[in-house]
Amino acid sequence: MLLLPGWLNSGPGHWQTLWEGYFGDLRVEQHDWQQPRRGDWMARLDEVVMDLPRPALVAAHSLGCHLLAAWAAHSQHRAKVLGALLVAPPDPAQEDWPAALRPSWNQPVLQPLPFPSLVLHSTDDPFDRAGRAPALAQAWGARCVNLGTRGHVNAESGLGLWPQGRSYLRSLTEAG
Repeated sequence: MLLLPGWLNSGPGHWQTLWEGYFGDLRVEQHDWQQPRRGDWMARLDEVVMDLPRPALVAAHSLGCHLLAAWAAHSQHRAKVLGALLVAPPDPAQEDWPAALRPSWNQPVLQPLPFPSLVLHSTDDPFDRAGRAPALAQAWGARCVNLGTRGHVNAESGLGLWPQGRSYLRSLTEAG
């Protein structure tokens, strides 16, 4: 399992960090979490995927969702991804899109992913106030599930180890 955190990484109480510690999932460590450049992040993801001993599932959060979409549009190693859980993709068109993410992430890649994918989103996500996650899911060819009021589906959402997220992840392999 590969974990793709978003901007600023996933902190101690985040479900990705808990999955890494409990299940031994592999976090893709980026060289710069503060000023992420899309090309740099894509290159790092490609390095990690190339080194995988076998195909893996991916659990992306926030900006990690956009990273996976951009990477999948260009990488020759897409076959090493069995499926992707895309959690709380942010809206780059949002007025208060952070300056650190401009211009590198302003234009999301909007083409179907070449592997089974599932977008999970919340109705009160502060990084998707316009509710564009379902449109992103459609563009990516992903199934879409509304989790209700879960904020940014991060540590502040109080999910803990988030067994429901793990079930959604398993559903990707069962659907194929």
